[in-house]
Amino acid sequence: MSVTCCASLLCFLILTAALSFPQQSIPSNNKGYAIIYGTVWGPGDRPVAGIPIRIRKASDKKAKWQLVSDRRGEFAQRVPVGAQDYIIEADVRPKGRPQPQVTVHIDDNERKDVGLHLSHEELSPR
Repeated sequence: MSVTCCASLLCFLILTAALSFPQQSIPSNNKGYAIIYGTVWGPGDRPVAGIPIRIRKASDKKAKWQLVSDRRGEFAQRVPVGAQDYIIEADVRPKGRPQPQVTVHIDDNERKDVGLHLSHEELSPR
């Protein structure tokens, strides 16, 4: 048998095997997730690393997720799909004082980008 014939036979066998396996489907109850992707910006619009971030549903008092901005000032969190507002806040002020925050609305399995802009006083040690 020639090399061309062997290669053709091998391709045929691979395709036949691939087509004989049933296709896997995603279960209908799997709704996926959305992603909130953010960047913490400091004075001069420079990214800030190491900032504690809390994310909560707007209807909740307590944060459900807690993160820290990475070396590029970025953070990301998966959240459930469905119409919902989320509050993203930087934990940079003493307790009892308002935290810098932004609200994001999620509808579907989507990505929403947000930016938290902090001032000099918000970045100064507590």
